[in-house]
Formats: sequence, C-alpha cells, structure tokens
Amino acid sequence: MLAFILRRIAQAVLVMLVVGLIAFSLFTFVGDPVLIMLGQDATPEARVRVTHLLGLDQPFYVQYADFLVRAVQGDFGLSLRQARPVSTLFVERLPATLELSCIAALFSLAAGIPMGVYTALKRDSWLSQVFLAVSLIGVSLPTFLIGILLILVFAVLLGWLPSFGRGDTVAIGWWTTGFLTASGLKSLILPSITLGLFQMTLIMRLVRSEMLEVLRTDYIKFARARGLPERSVHFRHALKNTLVPVITVAGLQLGSIIAFAIITETVFQWPGMGLLFIQAVTVADIPVMAAYLCLIALFFVVINLVVDLLYYAVDPRLRLERSAAH
Repeated sequence: MLAFILRRIAQAVLVMLVVGLIAFSLFTFVGDPVLIMLGQDATPEARVRVTHLLGLDQPFYVQYADFLVRAVQGDFGLSLRQARPVSTLFVERLPATLELSCIAALFSLAAGIPMGVYTALKRDSWLSQVFLAVSLIGVSLPTFLIGILLILVFAVLLGWLPSFGRGDTVAIGWWTTGFLTASGLKSLILPSITLGLFQMTLIMRLVRSEMLEVLRTDYIKFARARGLPERSVHFRHALKNTLVPVITVAGLQLGSIIAFAIITETVFQWPGMGLLFIQAVTVADIPVMAAYLCLIALFFVVINLVVDLLYYAVDPRLRLERSAAH
C-alpha cells in the first residue's frame, strides 16, 4: 500500500512539473509582460528596470526554477490587469468556484445514481424513457445554451430566481459563503444545475449500463437462487459492485466541473476563478492565466490520487493482483 501511494505521488509531482513548465512558457510566448505593464510609451530605462525586477534578464532555467519555488509558496506575482497579488485574487474567488462546483457535483450524484438505477431496473416504464430523454438533452445541448434557457424560463419569464451574480454572502474569516443567506441559496440553483447537468447524464448512463451488466453476472443469479429478496439483490449486491467504476468517473468529473466552470461562471457572471480567468485572457494577464492553469492541474492531480486510493480500497481484486505480483 505504501509503495502504491509513493508511486502515485511521484507521478503527481512529475505531472505538476510538466504543467508548471507549460504555465511558465506563457510568460515567454504570450505577449510581453513589460510592454503590458508599462505601455508603448515607456522609456528604455524604465523597460530595463522592470525587466530586471521581473527577472526576465535571467536564463530560462533560472527563471523556471524561480517560478517553481514561488509557485510552491503560492506566489504567482502581480496581476498585470489589476496590479494586485494573484494569490489574493484567487483567495477571493476560490470560495465561489468551490461552492458552485460542490453543489453541482452533489446534484449530479444525487440525481444521476438513482436515475441510473431506476432506468436499469425499470427499463420499460414511461419514467425510464423520460429519464433517458432528459439525459440525451443534457449530453447534446452545450452548457452555455442550457444556462441561457434556464435564465429565460426561471429568471425572465417566471421571475423565480436571479439571473446573475452570487447574491448576498457572509464572511467567515477569509472564506465567503452564500449558504447562509436566502439570496445566496437562490443564486446557486440555476448555475449549479447548468454545471452539473452534463455530469449527471454521464453518471446516470454509466450506472445504468454497469447495473445491467452486473445483473447478468453469475453471482447475482446465485443470490436469487438462494431466495434473497429482490431489494437485497439489487441494492446490497448489484449496486455495490456497480459503484466501483462510478467512483473513478465521479472523481474525475469533479475535477472537470471545477475546470470547466468557466462557461457557467461567464453565463451567470458568477464571481469565481473561471470568470477571473476569462477576464485575464481578454487582456493577456499572464500571471493569472499561469496560476489558474497550475491550480486546476493541482485539483485534477489531487482528485485523481484520491480516486486511485479509493478504487484500491474498494476493489479487492486490485489488492489481490498486487499481492500476487510481489
């Protein structure tokens, strides 16, 4: 087990080094930071001074090593657009993105797993056909169109929910949350459904296909032959084995939700990291872009590591294969 964890950590470190190199390359190949900060009317002396302050007169490997050291400390320099530390900007925006992503993930799991189980057990019912039709819509329509349609129906036509923003928030230390206010909770509904709908349809279809496959296995037939109740066969035996691959997909989808919240945050003007990244791209704010890339990669790496460990703990076949290999 320890060797497995160490190997996964070594792989994660290697991935982060590669991502760090890509992020650092943005400073070299995307615009001129000195020109962006000083403008075209800057004097040569001012350009030389800022170039030295930013360390751009150092060799590439020295700049990359310095970038890695500062990135580990959470220091990505100053935003070229707002002239504020990038870490401060991300600390302000991180709660909004994490709250939206977590609610979207919970929605996708809470709706996707029961819908997948139901469509597998009640294949011919009309409700199963409705669920499959909804899943087809969720897979087919782009996220921004789903968001716009929800805004049109529930914000413009019915006036039930707000169409943009995060609502009122409460500060708990450095963390800000909308969970403790009515407007904050109402503001979460539309963007979380928009962000989680695609993941919900994937989980539902995965659970359905895995459930149908498990129900055809010999041990399920043996359980029925022993006279076990159908509820016990379905939920104690079949569903437990169905959820093994779902753990992997759900974990990776959580990373995708955080990474691809950009579109949802843009549609709903949600003040999170995705909206900050879009604003940075429009003005080539390279420190913010590089920090976002590294942070999202870190989320993926950590989530993937946790999923691997959970998979290892849940599926005994992996432990038996590894023991046999040694």
